[in-house]
Amino acid sequence: MLYQQTIAAPFELSGIGLHSGEQVDVKVSPAPVNSGRYFVYGDEKIPANTQVAAGSPLSTELRQNGKAVRTVEHLLSALFGMGVHNACIELSSAELPILDGSALPWVEAIAKVGIETQLDGDRLLPLAEVVTVRKGDSFVTAIPADTLRFTYGIDFPTKAIGEQWFSWSPAVMDFSTRFASEIAPARTFTLAAYIEQARAAGLIKGGSLENAIVCDGDRWMNPPLRFDNEPCRHKLLDLIGDLSLLGFLPKAHILAYKASHNLHAEFALAIAKQQLLAI
Repeated sequence: MLYQQTIAAPFELSGIGLHSGEQVDVKVSPAPVNSGRYFVYGDEKIPANTQVAAGSPLSTELRQNGKAVRTVEHLLSALFGMGVHNACIELSSAELPILDGSALPWVEAIAKVGIETQLDGDRLLPLAEVVTVRKGDSFVTAIPADTLRFTYGIDFPTKAIGEQWFSWSPAVMDFSTRFASEIAPARTFTLAAYIEQARAAGLIKGGSLENAIVCDGDRWMNPPLRFDNEPCRHKLLDLIGDLSLLGFLPKAHILAYKASHNLHAEFALAIAKQQLLAI
């Protein structure tokens, strides 16, 4: 049996959607055992699981019955990183706010209201065999291991970013503390050369130097960075949010290279299928 926790009291945050540019109010409330994390938008209740997940350009979407909520990865990463398994998330608009581009504002709000343990149990599930998804030279793989470990690599054609690798192996009991200080503060990033193309595609309407770090060739337009390898850490933040759609973390060494939200979602679904076959 897996352990479960919820937040001890509700909290609210508001901001602008990164892609829509629309104002959105979010209320996160405690939820009962086995309810999972779920979004309430209009009259639709959308669970945060692999069955409704879909990677979309530059974000993760959850779609059900013709309705979708978008850019869920930072809040889901914060909830999972802080050990919150059950939560009700009410939205006034379909896209979550980008806030400062990281998961830190969510983590701080969760820490302020506190955590309530609902069930004790195992914190990781064993992985029966290697699971890998890939597209071209991009991949995500999980190798069964005795402890949890993440390794993420990125490679961008700019001197300021270039190739970066980050390996993170938190002890299970220290996961939340280390997530809050080592992963959550890492902000989303982009290249200045990509901005015009993304906006032409109807994306990043709410993007600014206040909610993303922007690289222009060999320099950052809005330094300083919070970490030397902040872009790579942010990709791990996204991966944890996307993997949280499983409802658990596998006992494995998880390696990713140049992966997208689409590939993260495909990877989570592959692990979910293996888990079902193992039951």
